[in-house]
Amino acid sequence: MTARIREIAFDTETTGLNPAEGERVIEIGAVELINHIPTGRTFRRLINPGRPVSEATIRITGITDADLKDQPPFEHPDIVDAFLSFLGDATLVAHNASFDRGFLNAELARCDRPPIPEERWIDTVAMARKRFPGAPASLDALCKRFDISLESRTFHGALLDSQLLASVYLELLGGRARAFSFEAGSGLGEGDNRPPAAQRPAPIAPLATPAELTAHAKLVEKLGAGAIWNTVS
Repeated sequence: MTARIREIAFDTETTGLNPAEGERVIEIGAVELINHIPTGRTFRRLINPGRPVSEATIRITGITDADLKDQPPFEHPDIVDAFLSFLGDATLVAHNASFDRGFLNAELARCDRPPIPEERWIDTVAMARKRFPGAPASLDALCKRFDISLESRTFHGALLDSQLLASVYLELLGGRARAFSFEAGSGLGEGDNRPPAAQRPAPIAPLATPAELTAHAKLVEKLGAGAIWNTVS
C-alpha cells in the first residue's frame, strides 16, 4: 500500500519583520495536500496582534488595524487550537520557511505550546535556488516561471499565497500542479483544458485470425452459459 503523505502549504502575514522585536502574526493561511494533491481543505484566520500594523504591511496586505480589532488573539482556541488541529502531524511547506517558522513558533511560545521543529518544514525558496541557480526565487517570480496566474493577487494574503505556494511546490516537484484545482472535492485531471482525443473514423479491424476465432468459440462453448463472454456484449 502506498504511504499517505500529508503536507500543509502555509503562509503568514505579520505586523513587521522580526518576532524578536515583538512583531506579531495577523493572518494565517494554509492548504492541505495529500500525496502532493490539493484536497480542497483550507484554513484561514485573521488575528488581533495587540499592536499596530506597520504601514509597510498595510501596503502589502491591505489589512488595517480596523480589520483586526474585533478578531481573536492568537492564543484564543479558535486560532491556536483550530490551527494545530488542522496541522496535525503534517509537514509544513513555506516560502522562506525560516521567516514563517520564526513567527509561528514565537506565537506558540506565548501560548506555552511546543515549537514546530525545523525538520517538519520544507522551504520552497531553497528548492527553487537548487533547481534554478542564480534565478529570482520570489513567489511572484516562480509563479511567472511556471505560468501560474497572479491575476487575483491585488494584495498579499495568507490563504491566496498558500494556494499559489502549493502550485509552485508541486511544479518544483515535477510539474504536476496545472492539472489540479483548489475547489472542494476536485481531483486529478480537473483544470486540464486539453481538448478530448479525436475518435477514430472507423473501428480497428479484429487482429485475431479466423482459426483463432473458431478455437475461441469452441472454448467458450465448453465453459457453458456462465462464461463471461456470454454475459457481456
